Amino acid sequence: MSFGDPNNPYGQPPQQPGQPGYGYPQQQPPGQPGYGYPSPPAFPQSYGQPGPVMTMPGSVTAARVMLFVLGGLQALSGLLMIVASGWFADYFEEMVSSDPALSSDPNISSDDVGAIGAGIMIVLGVIVLGFAFWAILTAVKMASGYGGVRVSAIIYASVVTLFSVISLISANVFALISLMLGVLIIVFCANRNGSHWFNRPRY
Repeated sequence: MSFGDPNNPYGQPPQQPGQPGYGYPQQQPPGQPGYGYPSPPAFPQSYGQPGPVMTMPGSVTAARVMLFVLGGLQALSGLLMIVASGWFADYFEEMVSSDPALSSDPNISSDDVGAIGAGIMIVLGVIVLGFAFWAILTAVKMASGYGGVRVSAIIYASVVTLFSVISLISANVFALISLMLGVLIIVFCANRNGSHWFNRPRY
């Protein structure tokens, strides 16, 4: 019995030319990867994957460093004011005692004046420490914060600028440093780079 006999009903049907089978290689459909076609490059799945990480602009980084500097200086000043409150109390007591007009007044006590002076210094020191905490917390949040952090930095720098101008009026030349830093923080946070950074997309 021959499988090649076309009259044999039990034989294998003859192969048509071009069809896959014995003697013909298995061919891939056109455009599909396989023999003669390069495999497509493997790309990572983008759905659910984090996007490109945006680098903090240099101007925003500079504003952050300035906030740390101002916060550190204010923290040091606040602590010094609280520690020096005892010295101020002694100074006010001595000033009252050395003034005949004040020491002879029964309504004025050197101890009360000293306590009031010390209390004022402590309150001022706590306020300055609060500003220092505000600046440092804002600087820390600038790496991952939203637009509220930007607003906080601008408001803080505006307050610092205002008090610096008042200090300059009273002939405090050191206020020029805080004035310059405050203005630069406002500019760096309010410009286009600051806007892009704080309004960047979150993934």
